[in-house]
Amino acid sequence: MQEYNVSNHKNFYVIGISYQKADAQTRGKFNLSLDQRLALLEKAKSFGLTSVVTSSTCNRTEIYAFANQADILVNLLCEFSIGDTPTFYKSGYILENENAINHMYRVGGGLDSQILGDFEIISQIKSAFTLSKKKDMVNPFMERLINSVIQASRRIKNETRISSGVTSVSFASVQYILDHIDHVSDKKILLFGTGKIGRNTCENLVKHTSNKNITLINRTKDKAEEIAGKFNLIVKDFSELQSEIRSTDILIVATGAQSPTITKELIYPKKDLLVLDLSIPKNVADDVEGMTNVKLLHLDFLSQLTDETLSKRKAYIPDAEAIIEDVKAEFNEWLDTRKFAPTIKALKDKFKLFQIEELDYQSKKNTQFDKEQAELITDRVIHKITRSFASHLRSANGSTEDSIALLKKVFELESTSNPS
Repeated sequence: MQEYNVSNHKNFYVIGISYQKADAQTRGKFNLSLDQRLALLEKAKSFGLTSVVTSSTCNRTEIYAFANQADILVNLLCEFSIGDTPTFYKSGYILENENAINHMYRVGGGLDSQILGDFEIISQIKSAFTLSKKKDMVNPFMERLINSVIQASRRIKNETRISSGVTSVSFASVQYILDHIDHVSDKKILLFGTGKIGRNTCENLVKHTSNKNITLINRTKDKAEEIAGKFNLIVKDFSELQSEIRSTDILIVATGAQSPTITKELIYPKKDLLVLDLSIPKNVADDVEGMTNVKLLHLDFLSQLTDETLSKRKAYIPDAEAIIEDVKAEFNEWLDTRKFAPTIKALKDKFKLFQIEELDYQSKKNTQFDKEQAELITDRVIHKITRSFASHLRSANGSTEDSIALLKKVFELESTSNPS
C-alpha cells in the first residue's frame, strides 16, 4: 500500500460512523455540533496534530486527519460526542492511506450517500474544510485532496445524470407527502427547525405542494423570519409550539437538539397527524409512534425511498467512477512529485555545494578566471541535471522509492523530511 507520509505524521486516516452500519440513534450519539467540532480541533492541535478536518451530518460523522495511530482520532470523536469507543469499534470504520482517499472521493461524488447521487454532503465537506483552515489545521496535502474531491464532485454532477430525480432527504420527505397525502395544498404544515435541512425542506414544500399554509417555528425566531420572508410564510414563537402542533396536519421536525423536543404530551391524539423526523439525533420521542392517529417516519425510512429515477442512477455509477479515477490520477501525480521534491532539493543543494567549492578553487588558481560567467553556466547545468532526475522520478512508476534511495546513496544526501 502506498504511504502518504507527507506531514510530521505517518498515515492519513478517515475514521467515521455512517448509515451503512449504524442506525439513526447510534449515529446521533456521535453527531458533533459546531461548538463540539471547534473544541475537537483545539484538542487535536494540543496533541500536536497538524491537519484535521471533521464533518458531521445526519448520515455520517467523519474525521479526516494525519496521525501516528487511528486510536487518537477515535478517542477525540468519543470525547467530544456522547458516543463511546466500544460502540464506535462495533459500528464505525477506520480507513487508512489509499483506502481513506478512495473513500473521500466516493463520499464527495455522491456514490456513498444514503440516497445515491445526493450531493448535499460536498457542501458539508467544504464547510468543514473552511473551519479547519481558519484554525490553521490544514496542511497542503489535505487542501489539495479536498479541492480534488470537490473537483470530482462537480464533474460528476455536471457530466452525468447520477443526481437526477430525488437528490436529498429534504426532497424525499416532500415526495412522500405528495405521494401519500390527499389534497396536500389544503393541509396545515408546521416546520419546526430552520437549519440546512429545514431550509431545503421549506424550499421544496413551497415549490412542489402549492401550499400557502406553512408555518415555521425555530428556537431563534429571527432565523425563521429570514426564511419566511423569502417565501411569504407564517412564523410563530417557540412558546406556541404545542398549540401549533395540535392544529397541524403535517409536522416536519428538523432541529439540531441532542434529545427529543417533540414528546407525546405536545400532541393531540384525536386528530390525524403525520410526523416526519429529519433530525439527527432523533428529535421525536419513540413513544409518539404508538399514539392513535399519529404516523411517525424518521429520515432513515425516507432515505430508502426509491423510484424509477433512483434505479436509473445506478447506470451512471461507472461514469462517475471513471471521473473519480481521472481526477484522482492528477492528485496522485501531484503527490508523487511532492514525495520526491525533498530529494530533488537535497540533490540541487549538493550540486550547489560542489559548484561553490569548485568556483572558489578555480578563482584562487587562475586570476583570469571569470567566476560570474562560470557561475551562470554551472547554474544552468545544475538546473538541467536536476530537471532530468525529476522527470525520471515522475515516470518511474513503482520504482520511485528505489530510485530515490539510489540517489541518496550515490550522492550521499542527508536524510530529508517531507514537506508538511
